[in-house]
Amino acid sequence: MTNETLAEYANLSLYSAMAVFTLAMLCHAAYLAGLLPARDRTAPDRELVAAGASTSTTRAASGERGAGATDDDVPLRARKAAGVASTTTWLGGLLLLACVVLRGLSVHRWPLGNMFEFAVMGSMFTVLAYSLWSTRRDLRWLGLFVTAPVLLVLGMALRVWYTEAAQVMPSLQSYWLVIHVTVAVLATAVFTIGAAATGIYLVKDAVQRAGRTSVLDRFPETGAIERTAYGLHIVAFPLWTFTLIAGAIWARQAWASYWNWDPKEVWTFVIWVVYAAYLHSRATSGISRQTASYIALAGYACVIVNFAVVNVFFVGQHSYSGL
Repeated sequence: MTNETLAEYANLSLYSAMAVFTLAMLCHAAYLAGLLPARDRTAPDRELVAAGASTSTTRAASGERGAGATDDDVPLRARKAAGVASTTTWLGGLLLLACVVLRGLSVHRWPLGNMFEFAVMGSMFTVLAYSLWSTRRDLRWLGLFVTAPVLLVLGMALRVWYTEAAQVMPSLQSYWLVIHVTVAVLATAVFTIGAAATGIYLVKDAVQRAGRTSVLDRFPETGAIERTAYGLHIVAFPLWTFTLIAGAIWARQAWASYWNWDPKEVWTFVIWVVYAAYLHSRATSGISRQTASYIALAGYACVIVNFAVVNVFFVGQHSYSGL
């Protein structure tokens, strides 16, 4: 099989993954629609089992809110949609894995040599991390906010950042490309899921403070969502720290200096500082968790700027790499 054929199959896997993620996103949205308060749904949509209806009535009478939806009080259609969403999310992740493997085989190198490959592998890590995590916890409430951004990134990868399969420059043919960039991609994937959970926490907290009723009432408690987001950032931050250190070591080998004030280096450090500020504020008793969460979102905004703006508009020593 020729390199060109492998590259074509890689692209076919990517297009297939996007189609599957579109279905997954719609099914995740259907599941959330099924969690809307009963008065907002039409009668045919209320296919609740008796035990579930009883549980919902008890909760309404007691004023309990935000405890999260259980299978007993979720409409049958919503549960079916969630099942399809989970399956298609897994399938989409595996198709992205096939795309990454085929792309690597077509160029005979680790497939992280440009923005297109970074975006595809980052999407793959994001989806597979979410899918693996969902086998241990009920994360159906989070699925839409993972698959939708992934689908957007893949669309940008194909329409804006696409690069034909080719070899990289000699200076990039280093084992540090595998180490440094792979860990950066993994950290970005975890930051992405963390940002999604953080955004949901802030929105639900604001809605509850306003005394409004919404589908978010059927999500886990705000405290549980915030702790979930915090745990994700606890995982991602050491990975990003390693990315920064590994980048400096590689820079010493490639450019004879650990630090060159390259725009990419500077923004990598800015991201580290903002997330360090988030973790510090989260551990400080005088700072609210809402304030800390806004800092976390600012950190993710810096991640986006680092990838989508610095890579494109800033000229530096990283410019030739496409990353």
